[in-house]
Amino acid sequence: MSKERLVLLSPIFMVIICHLVARISSSMIGKWAFIPVMLTMWAVCWIMISLSGKSAIQNKWLGKSKGKWGWKVLVLLIGLLPLPVFLLHWDLLKAWEIFIPYILIAVINPFMEEFYWRGVLLDRLTHLPHWQGVLYAAFFFALYHPLSFGVFSELNAGYTVFVSTFVMGLIWGIAYKKIGSLRWMIFSHFLVDSFNLSVPAFLDLFEQNWG
Repeated sequence: MSKERLVLLSPIFMVIICHLVARISSSMIGKWAFIPVMLTMWAVCWIMISLSGKSAIQNKWLGKSKGKWGWKVLVLLIGLLPLPVFLLHWDLLKAWEIFIPYILIAVINPFMEEFYWRGVLLDRLTHLPHWQGVLYAAFFFALYHPLSFGVFSELNAGYTVFVSTFVMGLIWGIAYKKIGSLRWMIFSHFLVDSFNLSVPAFLDLFEQNWG
């Protein structure tokens, strides 16, 4: 299989594998299934990232951005949208077993996901028009979330999760095409993961907090 075909099919593999891991692990450890799901996703991302090599990471994905500041500001605003969630529920991070995976996800996940969903996919799918590549990556980026984390987490299930992540994927994908670097998308993704309180959300702790 050529690298281009492997990259084209990899989002489908990602969704199927992570969905199966979510179903199997949730039957054994419940909502804590987010841990094996996240590790599986990172492993698939790393395999695909390795196809691009270190030069892509250093010279392009983490290289200096270009283009107009409007796109950078928009990307930053996307990252700030879930700030009210953090302000209302930050106290859910007090327990160490919640705080430690929360920090690890906030630090590692933005690099893994942006390198794969934006960097690998949009760089390799050059045989498609730009808008088709962005739509393709955004669609599977959005599909992955409810079909993986939504298996065991009510907060991560349903069409609203799909729509919100699809919009984020679209904006981050277009912005990458415009500014030619993933720096701003990684930072925006970091803000989203941090302010959304990823681990408390996976464990459906928000409703308990309201009580």
